[in-house]
Amino acid sequence: QVQLVESGGGLVQAGGSLRLSCAASGRTFSNYAMGWFRQAPGKEREFVATISGGGRSTSYTDSVKGRFTISRDNPKNMVYLQMNSLKPEDTAAYYCAASGYYVPRAAAVSYNYWGQGTQVTVSS
Repeated sequence: QVQLVESGGGLVQAGGSLRLSCAASGRTFSNYAMGWFRQAPGKEREFVATISGGGRSTSYTDSVKGRFTISRDNPKNMVYLQMNSLKPEDTAAYYCAASGYYVPRAAAVSYNYWGQGTQVTVSS
């Protein structure tokens, strides 16, 4: 069983930055890709970013490219999402997810485990 605990959400003004963290436990962390997803009220959960098990390969949804950066620290079993130039449309609950694969994938069905989520609110 894998446990994922997110932190770092909060309220920020448009143009500001936040760094989300996700602590993982329960299996060999570096063997699996990790991802971040988000869900805004009344909308479906959407893919944000993913990173391969080794950390060399990443992928982002178009709306966050150039603003968000996903990274991981395998010895610490941590994954991060650095969010810069935040916009009101980035407001959502953000979820960390652990994949069943080494290579990064955007599809939510590729992820076996999910955290409880952390709220990010961007004011205009």
